[in-house]
Amino acid sequence: MTLQAFHIFLIVMAALAVIVFVSLFFVDAGYGKFYNPKWGPSVDNRLGWVLMEAPVFFAMLLLWWFSGRRADPVRLVFLLFFELHYFHRSFIFPLKIRGRSRMPLSIILMGVLFNTLNAVMQGGWIFYFSPAGAYPSSWLGSLPFVLGTFLFFYGMFINIQSDGIIRNLRQPGDTRHYLPKGGMFRFVTSANYFGEFLEWVGFAVLTWSLSGAVFALWTFANLAPRAARIYDMYQREFPDELDTEKVKRILPYIF
Repeated sequence: MTLQAFHIFLIVMAALAVIVFVSLFFVDAGYGKFYNPKWGPSVDNRLGWVLMEAPVFFAMLLLWWFSGRRADPVRLVFLLFFELHYFHRSFIFPLKIRGRSRMPLSIILMGVLFNTLNAVMQGGWIFYFSPAGAYPSSWLGSLPFVLGTFLFFYGMFINIQSDGIIRNLRQPGDTRHYLPKGGMFRFVTSANYFGEFLEWVGFAVLTWSLSGAVFALWTFANLAPRAARIYDMYQREFPDELDTEKVKRILPYIF
């Protein structure tokens, strides 16, 4: 792939993100709260998360390993940040899932496809298409890197904390629904999604790359419509508990 072809690839991915964003306001991805058997055969939710997220973890490692820049210290830091997120998402987060929910194989396959393309976007830029001198050692002290790193790890903290709050809403055997509270749930009903979006905004900033920005766009396109559906559901279920003036969907004070 040439650099020009890579840029076209990023433009196409950005355009697809916009299409996905609009589509998901009309179609619920059938997993988690919105699981629907119409999406076809399914597997245990824990296995589903591993199958969906692990490919990007290994794809990124392969892109790094076969690159002539695999010993570059700054690019190694980028790799470690990226892999830290996906190691947690692939191998730790699934082990903490409670309940007996299911994930359709069709959702898993779509997730694998996107995750692989994302590895190509991020690994392609970092290890193959970025200018050789784009990330000197001094980059680790630059404003984009410092700010982006803060956003990345703050977003990761919010994401993990919020997942924990959701996971502990019910005691074993309890099937009732509860409104998540505490942490960033004071400001948005999908605090876990906000955290994940913030992570990838941070990654885009710390790498200062179009590929990172496209992934942040994809994250928002995928999660914002789902956050809007969850918000509507909470409004119906908890009309007296949800302060719609203060609590938004995914972006504090905005949306």
